Order: sequence, then C-alpha cells, then structure tokens
Amino acid sequence: FGSVVSKLQGTQDATLSPYVNLSPKMRHAPYNFGKPSFLGFGHTPFMPSGDIVSDMTLQGVTVDRMASRKKLLASVDRFRRDIDKSGVMEGLDSFQSRAFEILTSNRLLDALDVSSEPTSIKERYGNGTEKEQGDAAPRLNQQFLLARRLIEAGVRVVTLSYSFWDWHGKNFDNAKANFPDFDQALSALIEDLDSRGMLDDTTVIAWGEFGRTPKINKDGGRDHWPNVSCALLAGGGMRTGQVIGATDRFGGEAANRPVTFQEVFSTLYHNLGINAATTTLADRTGRPHYLVDNAAQPIQELV
Repeated sequence: FGSVVSKLQGTQDATLSPYVNLSPKMRHAPYNFGKPSFLGFGHTPFMPSGDIVSDMTLQGVTVDRMASRKKLLASVDRFRRDIDKSGVMEGLDSFQSRAFEILTSNRLLDALDVSSEPTSIKERYGNGTEKEQGDAAPRLNQQFLLARRLIEAGVRVVTLSYSFWDWHGKNFDNAKANFPDFDQALSALIEDLDSRGMLDDTTVIAWGEFGRTPKINKDGGRDHWPNVSCALLAGGGMRTGQVIGATDRFGGEAANRPVTFQEVFSTLYHNLGINAATTTLADRTGRPHYLVDNAAQPIQELV
C-alpha cells in the first residue's frame, strides 16, 4: 500500500520519504513487509532501524563533497542506464536522489527525534516495553508518537508493527499484558491528531491478517481463524463511531454485512484521493494491474 501511494503520489517534500515503515526486523519472516514488488526500489519504504543519528549523519563528509560524489555517481549511472532497460536503474536513481536529499537535510531526522516533545505528550502515549514479544515486535508505544510526527512533517504513509498476537496459549494472560498498552498508544494517537487539526486528513487503521478461533484450545489459547476478523478505522473524514457488519453469537462466522479486505483497501485509497477500482499500475512487461480485486468499492457506510 505504501509503495503504491509512493508511486502514484510521490513525496510532498524532497527531503522526506513518502513511505516510512517503523517496523523492526522480526524473527518470523512472514511478519516483515515493505517490499515494493515491480514498482521498483525507489518505492521501498524508509526503515529507520538501528542507530538513527549515526546512520543519517555525514560522518566527516562536507555537503560540497557530497555534491561532488553525486555528480560522479550521476555520470556512472548515465552509462549504466543506457545498458539497463529493465526499470531497475530508474528505481535506484530515485532512491539515491532521495537518499542525498535526506542526508543533507535535518527534516526527517528532526521528525524522528521525540525528545523535543513535551513530557505530558510522551506520557500520554506511554512506553510499553522494548522487550521482543514472541517472535514479533516489541510493544513500542513511542512508535505511535513517531508516526504522528512523521505525518505532521509530510510523510504520506507510516506503518508500524506492534507486539505479538499469535496467542495459541495463555490467551487471557497475554490479553491483560497487551491490551492496556495498545489502547493507551492508539487512543493517544487519535486524540493527538484531533487536537492538532490533523485527524480529518489522516486515516488511522489497526488490524491483523486474520482472526482467532472463537473456541479456546486446550492450552488456553486461540488459533488461526480466517473466517472472520476485524479492523479499527479512525479519522480520514470518515463517518466513524459505528460498527459495520456482525458475526454470529459465537463470533465465528459473518452473519450480516461482511466487509472484505479489498473494501478496506479501497477505502484507504479513497481517503487519499485515489480511485482504486479504475487506477492501474504497469509491471515491467507493461501489463496493467488494478489496485484492488473485483473493482471493490470503498465502504459506503464510512465514506
């Protein structure tokens, strides 16, 4: 999604990446995301993992020297571009150009530095824990604050991964540990965006890839259940404050108004001014691909 928005709408500022993925690298490989597919390397998300300051500081290199290196690199790239018709070089050019802009500006680095935030704001979001949860991500509440700062700076799409929800055992203990932190961080983000007049222009979504079994297993956990799931959406100028769709009394099957993943994606695109049912992107062979399946429409109850 972020790579598509990067491709279609680009960056609002040359010193910023249009798509930032705050997720750490997780031990369970399928949890990791952010590949641009055939859109090209230039639409890979910026991932500020590791030591942000040292990664983004010109260590003993002046801006003038950086400019000289950029000119040299451009001359080499012109030669390589003549022999590379796959589209990869175009992506690399875009990626390298953005990297130079980011390195010679403090705007992104400043957005990633939450130390300037008032203590009351940081306390509202909470801390969570830096300890890895299962084989997934820590509960880093400050990532929600980072997301707000990045959107405020002009980044179009920010994604993050929060905690570990694959509870095949000890469901109730895990819920008591995770939900209070998650509730604090998410509600703080929505409240913060609203107080700054940003909520109507920013869509917030929290969801997973599938639901959990309505029946508790022998280990006190809940297993994988693709039949029904849920998503929470806020902001984006939507008619929020409602529940759309319902399950049976066991929470196991959709009983009325089932909402598809494609409808949710179409809604997210719609909020950014993109008609997902008619917009296509060409792969490297020139074949067009629609953004959603079956011309899925935005959720009408929301838009």
